[in-house]
Amino acid sequence: MGKGIINKYSEYLPINNKVSNLSIGEGDTPLVKSRSIGRTLGIDSLYFKLEGCNPTGSFKDRGMVIAVAKSLETGNPRLLCASTGNTSASAAAYGAAAGLETIVLVPKGNIAIGKMSQAIAYGARIISINGNFDDSLNIAIKLGEDQSRFTLVNSVNPYRIEGQKTASFELIDELGDAPNYLYIPVGNAGNITAYWKGFKEYFNLGKSTFTPKMMGIQAAGAAPIVQGSPVSNPETIASAIRIGNPASWSTALSARDESGGEIDAVSDDEILNAYKRMAREEGIFCEPASAASVAGLIKHVHKGFNISSKTVVCIITGNGLKDPPIANSLAESPPEEAAPDLIKVMKLIDKRG
Repeated sequence: MGKGIINKYSEYLPINNKVSNLSIGEGDTPLVKSRSIGRTLGIDSLYFKLEGCNPTGSFKDRGMVIAVAKSLETGNPRLLCASTGNTSASAAAYGAAAGLETIVLVPKGNIAIGKMSQAIAYGARIISINGNFDDSLNIAIKLGEDQSRFTLVNSVNPYRIEGQKTASFELIDELGDAPNYLYIPVGNAGNITAYWKGFKEYFNLGKSTFTPKMMGIQAAGAAPIVQGSPVSNPETIASAIRIGNPASWSTALSARDESGGEIDAVSDDEILNAYKRMAREEGIFCEPASAASVAGLIKHVHKGFNISSKTVVCIITGNGLKDPPIANSLAESPPEEAAPDLIKVMKLIDKRG
């Protein structure tokens, strides 16, 4: 049974243990060794960290439990966030668990249906903004300045970063040391910031002998860090990283530079190729944004980046059920049909077109 990150890592978290029972089972996500993609890329030690196995289906739960716990400590009855989906689902779930009202600002028409369904189910108050994510976040940040009325739980909340860093702890605990390379999707850039913080902390505590190179991957249509300037109208099939002006831009650059890593971009075609390969070769159904990390790795190896002898981890940030229409759109043909007759079904199975 998972302890939850507050119980497991309380000594490394700025938390009052009186609220440790807020956990709904976040953390302790699987670290799965690649069966196919690693072999085809010539990498013996390629792993996938399945953050989609968190309670609401994404990595956001790690940070949200700490942000909401701190809101309980301060006595604020209302949570607020802007979201393209995963943050809204997580905030609404932990808000419900804590008995707090949750208000979610979402960009109209730019939230995956699976994620919106979660926020609705958890009872959040949803306000659709006629703009993009950056517009929604700017409003949320302004509202959040009134800390007597709102606890802003976007990644600009420092307690979100504290919770998300625990994934780095888990990687080192399980691998016995840090990986050599950490590939991770970059949208609002809080997650790459958090992982780097966690790796540095564990290294300074003597729990690892080195720190990894942080390899952040953006979608080409929403790659402000790669381009060096904000993107006013970001476009990508990977809705979770469809962000044109990341809130944690500067700390993402610090993670890249301090680690000796890189922040790169991949096309939607590369993302979809990795998305299909993860499902069909590894049996791992991830949301498109998660596949960006794998797409970035594939791109680098095909360009001649030799890491065959290194330990590489790709962070799979969310579950594929977050955005089922994407999977449905990739169907190569409609389902086959047969009469309810054993012989006819067998003939259909044996048929070769």
